[in-house]
This record gives sequence, structure tokens and C-alpha cells, in this order.
Amino acid sequence: MSEITAKTPWETHLGGVPMHLDYFEGSMFEAIKLIADKYPDNIAFDFMGRHTTYKRFVSQVEQCAKSLKTIGVREGDRITIAMPNCPQAIFMFYAVNLVGGVANMIHPLSAEREIEFYLNESGSVTAITLDQFYNKFENVRQNTKVVNIIVASVKDELSKTIKAGYMLTEGRKIGKIPADAPVIKWHDFMRLGKHCFYNYSVKRGADDPAVILYSGGTTGTTKGIVLTNKNFNALGAQVIAANPMFRPGDKMLAAMPLFHGFGLGVCIHTMLSQGGRCVLVPRFTPKSYAKLITKYKCNFIAGVPTLYEALLRLPTMEGADLSSLKGVFSGGDSLSIELKRKLDKFLYDHRAVIQVREGYGTTETVTACCLTPPHMSKTGSIGVPFPDTYIKIVEPGTDRELPYGEEGEILLAGPTVMKEYMNHPDETSQTLRTHADGLTWVYTGDLGTMDAEGFIYFRGRAKRMIITSGYNVYPGQLENILDAHEYVQMSCVIGVPDPYKIQKVKAFVKLSEGVYANESTREELYSYCKKNIAKYAMPYDIEFRDDLPKTLVGKVAYRILEEEETARLEAEKAKNEAAEAVK
Repeated sequence: MSEITAKTPWETHLGGVPMHLDYFEGSMFEAIKLIADKYPDNIAFDFMGRHTTYKRFVSQVEQCAKSLKTIGVREGDRITIAMPNCPQAIFMFYAVNLVGGVANMIHPLSAEREIEFYLNESGSVTAITLDQFYNKFENVRQNTKVVNIIVASVKDELSKTIKAGYMLTEGRKIGKIPADAPVIKWHDFMRLGKHCFYNYSVKRGADDPAVILYSGGTTGTTKGIVLTNKNFNALGAQVIAANPMFRPGDKMLAAMPLFHGFGLGVCIHTMLSQGGRCVLVPRFTPKSYAKLITKYKCNFIAGVPTLYEALLRLPTMEGADLSSLKGVFSGGDSLSIELKRKLDKFLYDHRAVIQVREGYGTTETVTACCLTPPHMSKTGSIGVPFPDTYIKIVEPGTDRELPYGEEGEILLAGPTVMKEYMNHPDETSQTLRTHADGLTWVYTGDLGTMDAEGFIYFRGRAKRMIITSGYNVYPGQLENILDAHEYVQMSCVIGVPDPYKIQKVKAFVKLSEGVYANESTREELYSYCKKNIAKYAMPYDIEFRDDLPKTLVGKVAYRILEEEETARLEAEKAKNEAAEAVK
């Protein structure tokens, strides 16, 4: 154990939260099966008015696993899941685990170029997506190793009443898939399992790879993070241990997406592996989120600061009773002291007896590995480590620990630490380092401090990254895409402060010689971006510049552009306030 973690006053427990746990050594599916055997008639999840019990949930997972075996999926195969939070995605996720495969989780709104990258980087042999995203997969399929594409539809899991309404509204917007399209539709796929008469279950252990999530790592280059059964099962045990008020049957509003560690690890697997109940939200809007909290009397909600900012503004929350809440968690980005104050007051005004608790983590540790304790908090702190998780602050890039209160790089160690970066051994060795204490530490690239009581304070990101509405956007990737267009000589992408999204994406472009800086050029670049950049990462503005500022070594000085943009926004705000005062 490191010198600093040894100094924390809680070696065995913290206010009722044990510091050391026993972890389930089986697979993720086996963890779910144990719960289903214990609570077969409890509801596992709700989806748009339809309930699924644990018994049916496991039955559907097993049927899906048989179908995967029938189409030839073998142990170790990678299966891409590009789905919103819906039942088919949950069934497929655990079925892949049951047959010994690895679930490659990606954003369903990814651009074609990104989908092609994810399929090839993982070597996926099968993919599942929704009917509305089918064309993107079909357009890149010939460039990949994908053999089967399974297409599901939201309507397939709706009650009859809601299905009728859906088909008159959202369903009408979805183009029909050609009858001869080389795909397997969900219901046909599930029927294939009837032909599986041999053993479809593959025994997998705690340390076997189970999931691939994507992140920019410490360099900003997209990489697949390989996570194990133990990583997810340990997270589930840690989250529940850190929330002793949890009881089986408690409801979690699962609005965070499945391709994100926060959504998959906390909102889904933690709940299902511990007997909780997930209220699945397929498409997030502040209005629907607010409605579901009160309709289901949710006990736990988790989200990013922008979600809570939106919640505060909703007139529909007037008079809402939030007394059912046992836990409100914020992660994915820093929660400002002012927003926390507003949110705590909002909760109090709506009969909740708890306050928002901030957490911190990285995809390299699935998601959160640090959380404000339920019984105490400190202004500006992101809390204390989960059980069996260690955090220390070092001089950036070294193993030299710094004194309490001194800023340095945040390092993480514990049972949720990833196996590796897929296909990137060099960066794996840079990010995962074993110290003299025997622990393997994740070098996060984030900066922070620790006080003498073990509370952590996040200070900033050492790596260049934009966080918009909780999504990580890596400017270097967007610049590579823009620079590849014949109109562009050079580009620079920055994050611009935004009261709702925290940051929004803006691109500065120096055009190639002979290309005119006009609206036609801008529209061409926007059209190009839409094909190659995910919707959440799209620039809200493209500004043309005759030249871009440079550092002494000739790199584009993005910080100067950030400062210029901040100054412009502040001047604009002051002007508007002056105009309002005159009125």
C-alpha cells in the first residue's frame, strides 16, 4: 500500500462503508443468473411501459445466446453492439458474455467512418443495431470482417398500446429496410436459437476479457479499452458497498448510454447484478427524464452536470415529489460548486432528504472509482476511493508521491483497472505501471490534490480534451478529419464555454489556396463533417482564418484561440447586459 493511502484514517471502514470486499469470481452473466435465481419474479427493467422480470430476462438472454451459437459465434469473438438503452441491447450484451464473446460497445449515432473503424479495430464478426441506423452499417460492411448484421426495432419491445402511438409518430420517420437486405431481423434471429441443441454456454473466468469501451486514453487517439468480468462485477459490489441504503428492488433511472462506462457499469450492470431495477431510457430528453423520475418513484439517478442543469430549468418539475430518492450521482465532468448548491436546494425544495454526490473515474477503470461518502462531503471534493481502490497524487509521469495538498497527476489502482488498450501495447505500458508497492497504477493524465483525510480534489485535465454534455471529444481526431478535406490547409478545434453543455465544439480553419471563405465552402465542410463525425462531436461553428496562431515550436496555439473566444463571449455578454439595463 502506498504511503499516502496508508495515512487515510479508514483502513477497514468509512462511516459504515467497508474498505475491503470479497468479489464474485465468475462471469457477468453468472452474477446476473444468481440474482435471477434469488428473485425470479422481481422486475429487472422497465422499458416504455413494459416490465421484464428477472426470470424472463435470463430466459431471453439464454435464447439469444443459442441464436449467437447457431450463426457461428465462437469463444473470443467480438460482437459490436450499437444500440440505445433498450431490452434487445441488454439481452445481447449478456448473451455475448454467456457464449464467451466480447461485447464491443459503440455509440449508435457514430458516423460511418467511425463505425468502420470500430468494426475493424475490434475485428467484429457480428453487429447489432437499430433499423434506423442500418444504412450506415451496410455502407461500410464490405470494408470489414462482419459476417452477420442483426437489426432490431424499438417497436418490437413495446406494449400494444404504446406501439400504436410509436408507429404513428417516431416509427413513421424510419425508412424501410429492403426485403432482400442481407440482415437478420431480431425476431428471426431469436427464433434461430430453437435449432441449437448443443452446449451454448462457455465457462469464462474473472480475468477473461468481456467488454470493449472506447476512449482517447492519455494521447487523445481513439483506443479500445479491454475490460474483464471482474472489472464489472467488482464495480457493482463497490457501488453498492458505498451506498448502504440500497435494497434489492430499488429503481435506477438508466439514462446514461450503454457505450459509456457510467451507463453500462453503474446504471445497468451494478443494478442487475445486485437485484436492482433499471428504468431504461432509450433517448434522453430532460422532459422525459423528469417524467420518469416521478412516474417510477426512482430511488437512484445518475447523470452528467448538463443533465442536472437542464432538470433545474424544467417547469414540469414544479411541485414534483422527489422524496423517493436515496442517491443522486454526478460524474463525467466537474460539477461546479454553484451548480451543486442549486441542485441541493432543488432537491430539498422537492422533498428529497439527500444531496447530490459527486464521483470521479476513467473508462480505464470502467467508470467511477471515487465518490463522495453518503454521510459527509467537502466543498469542491470528488470524494474518496471505493473499497479496495487506491488513489495517489504523483509528480506527473513519475512514481514520486507528493505531499497532501500539492497538485500532481491522479493515479488509480484497484480491481476495476482495465486489462489493456486493444492493439496498443506501447500505450498500455505507458498508462499501466506496476510500482514498488506491488499495485498496477493507471496514469490518468488528470491533475488533482488529496487532503490529509483522503478526500480528492480534481483540478484539471493534463490531456487535451473537450467534454460536451458528458461526452469526451478529442480535438486531434476532429482536426485530422478536417485536415483531410481538400478545402482545408490547417484546422484547430477547441471547446467553447456553454451554460448548458459545459463546452461546445468550435473549429477554426485556414483554407487551402484558391478556396473562398464563403457560405458555400462552410456548408461543404459541414456536410463532410456530418459523414465523418458523431453528432455529439459536431462543431457548432466553423470560423475561417487567414492564419492560425503558432507556438514557438510551430504547433497551432489552441490556447490562444480559447482565450480569444472566451474574451469574445464575455464582451458579448457584457454588451447584452448593458442593452438590457437600458431597456
